[in-house]
Parts: sequence; structure tokens; C-alpha cells
Amino acid sequence: MKLCRLCIAIILMVFFLPELSGQPGPPLPINNYQLELRSHYGYFLHHHFELERYNASFPAFELSLQRSTFGRQRWESLYDYPIIGIAAYYSPMGNFEELGKVFAAYPFISFPLNRSVENRLNFRLGVGLGWITNKYDPVNNYRNYAIGSHLNAAASLFLDYRRSIGRRFNFVASGGLTHFSNGSTKTPNFGLNILCASVGLTWYISRPNPYLDKKLLPILRRFEYDNKKRFSVDLAQSFGTRDMTQQLGKRFYVSNTAASIMFPVSMKGNLGLAIELTYDGSDKGVLDQRQLIEGGQLYENELDIMKPGVGIVYEMLLSRTSFLFQMGAHLGGAEKSDGYVYEKLGMRYYFTENLFGTIALTAHGGRADFIGYGIGYKWGHKFYWRKKR
Repeated sequence: MKLCRLCIAIILMVFFLPELSGQPGPPLPINNYQLELRSHYGYFLHHHFELERYNASFPAFELSLQRSTFGRQRWESLYDYPIIGIAAYYSPMGNFEELGKVFAAYPFISFPLNRSVENRLNFRLGVGLGWITNKYDPVNNYRNYAIGSHLNAAASLFLDYRRSIGRRFNFVASGGLTHFSNGSTKTPNFGLNILCASVGLTWYISRPNPYLDKKLLPILRRFEYDNKKRFSVDLAQSFGTRDMTQQLGKRFYVSNTAASIMFPVSMKGNLGLAIELTYDGSDKGVLDQRQLIEGGQLYENELDIMKPGVGIVYEMLLSRTSFLFQMGAHLGGAEKSDGYVYEKLGMRYYFTENLFGTIALTAHGGRADFIGYGIGYKWGHKFYWRKKR
């Protein structure tokens, strides 16, 4: 259920909330809705030894409803007017009986990488929900080492080439990766990665609006540029759980406190340094189990369980919604079997200019550990930077 709430929040924030939170603008073209059908063909990209038995190539099919943007919100103009939509996905996944089939639905944003209208490259990012028909079961489906739940997060990363072949049709060719995982809300959770190529056809439901070389510029506030430098300080607290029922027989709570200092690198995003303190109850469980087997004292108190960390973080801004990409390293902690380097992929929604909600997935070496849900506050600061003469 927690994964379901996470993905529903992602769907709302990515697909609906940016539209609702934009500033009102002048009348703009709104009827550039399109249907797109794609046929994929790919294979499993193995990232764990246990998954090498899934060696097959197979098809997948995708139908999406999408629309072009025309600058109703500032972020649309900043990102060269991307396409947004929602896709339905199906694949037999090589007809492995223990895996079954997968059905998914995910909203996506397709960012243009060049300015050509007739021949355009795009980077498409989609996140949503996937349903895998056969999950792991210790008695009836013990050969499924990949997925421990029916409901999973679905992520799609593609590089698209789009070519206009008529007034109302586009040809699409693409290559990319589709990923299914439950974020360790239920083990096993090695996840499934499908590397594939695809071709497709886009059809405009009604006659499209003409593409303007100079589309409408975003709305600017009066006196927006004041010749000041800016930075912000963020503080966020989140909580989650980590499923260790297979290894330790129970689920553990996880707490993460994070502070970061961020500097704008463009109107699209901020770059900064993050300092974190994580308490993962499963670390204590692992150490206690190891002490029983090996003997000796591996930690003295609860403070030894905590993991301080530091990392580089980039925040990608889309109106009230933002995405965070972070790479960091643990500076301490008695339990080190996961390694020192960790990755975080997160999302924020700003309820006000300062108050935000946050969802973040923490992983080690690409393996998901836990999903944290929390709240945070941002303090903005401006200052003049005067050069010495």
C-alpha cells in the first residue's frame, strides 16, 4: 500500500500538479492532443547473478495519450516546450511462468534535445505503476528471485527520434530502459530491467496548431532580477521501512535527517551539498545476528548504528514540483555491508514557497533499500557580491 501511495503521488505531481500550479497566461493552443502506439522488442539486462536464468528476448506494446505544451507555465518554456502524456504498457516478459506478464501505466515528460521541428531528438522520462502477475512465493513460486510483490513502481527512460511524415502523423524510433521494482517494500526485490528498441506512430486527434519558431515567452514578475546572488538552506526529515523478513524475519523502521545548501545554476535547477544522518533499524538487526554467530561486540550503543553521510545533489525544477538526484558516501556506521557509496532519487512538492513534502528512494549500488516519506523547509537568502577593485 505504501508503494501504491508513492506512485499515485508521483502521477499527481508529474502529470497533474504542474499544470494546476502554473501561473495564468494568455489564451494558447490547447488541442494538440495525440495518440501514440509503440512496439518494443528487447531483453532482460541482468544486474544480479540470480537473474541470469531469465535469458530471453521478447516484445512489448505501449499506447499513450499525450499533448504538446505551449508555455502556459514557465517551466514549459524553459525546457523548450516538452510533450507530456500518460502511457499504458504490456509485455509477456519472455513467457517465463514464474514471472508471468506485466501491465503498467505511467505519466511521462518528453524533453526536446534540439530545436528542429521536422526531426527532433527527445529524452523521455516516465514513472508510474506496474502489475506483475506472478510474484515470489516460498512454496508455490520459489523460482521467482526477482520480485516479491504484484504491485511495483515502473520507470521508463528513453531516447526518442521523432520525424514528421505528414500534417497529422509522426514516426518515432527510440531506445531505452524500462525498470520494475517495489523499492524493497517487499523482498525479494532484485527488480527487472528491460533494455529495448521500439518504433511507433503518432496521430494528432485533431488538426494540430502550427509550430511557432518563437512561442510565447514565460510570464516574468516585475523587478525579478535585482542583481543579487542567491542560495538556500533546506532541512528535511523523512521516515520509511525496510523489509528484511527473508533475512531477519521482520520489517525495520528507517529515519533520515538531511540538510543541504543549494545554489542556482540556471532557471532550471539548483546544485548543492547535502549532509545526512540515517538510522536504519535493520543495521542493528544484522549486527546482532552477526554477533550471535561470530561472537564479539560489534557496536557499543545506538549512536554507532547511525550513518552520517555527505553528497552532491542536483534539483531539477518544474514549477512547484522538483526532482532530486544525489550521489553520496557514508562517513561512518558500524554496519558497512551495503558499502560506503549510496544513491538517492527523490521528488518534492512545494506547498508554499518554503514548505515542501518529499519522497525519496535510497539505494546502494543500484539496489533499492528503502523509500522515505517526509516534510521539509527551505530558507532562501540573497546577498550582494561585490568584486574588489
